[in-house]
Amino acid sequence: MGKSTFAGRVAALLGSDLISTDDLARHPGRPWPTVRPEVVEHYLKLSDETIHWFLKVHHENLWPRIEQMIEMRRQTARPFILEGSALRPEYMARIDRSVVLPLLLYCDNALLRNRMIEGSRLADADNVAAAVIRKFIERSLRDNEDMLDVAHRMQIRCIDVGVPGAIDTLVQEFMAT
Repeated sequence: MGKSTFAGRVAALLGSDLISTDDLARHPGRPWPTVRPEVVEHYLKLSDETIHWFLKVHHENLWPRIEQMIEMRRQTARPFILEGSALRPEYMARIDRSVVLPLLLYCDNALLRNRMIEGSRLADADNVAAAVIRKFIERSLRDNEDMLDVAHRMQIRCIDVGVPGAIDTLVQEFMAT
């Protein structure tokens, strides 16, 4: 199960709205089922360091819109779960924890890699598409590790979506509060 699916199931079990930051903008998005020319250029012409830097800048640029979303939703007093890769721990740590409870959903890198290899059908990709997919996978794994490290430093609770029973435990905790 992936992070978005996990968040969706938690939201459904709690009767909360699910809002995804992934709907705000893509950077440049998964390179499958087809690889667009601009995605090929992005992944094959830039260094791994630059690709990761661009991703973080993209998320930083989205943050003011995310803060507005949080404030608008908070004012409705209806419970909501906000999920997506733009919810970087370094930004979530700034929010008043009496308003929003930040949690980092993450996935073990081996599981994440396998899910992306299968989902992208890497084995069936031509050479160019396979090279782009591999760069995307490496970027994703690097970002996964980076976000987990930052969340630990910011004392944000981290939940491994691959752990059996993690959904039930989290839902029970929310129900108890």
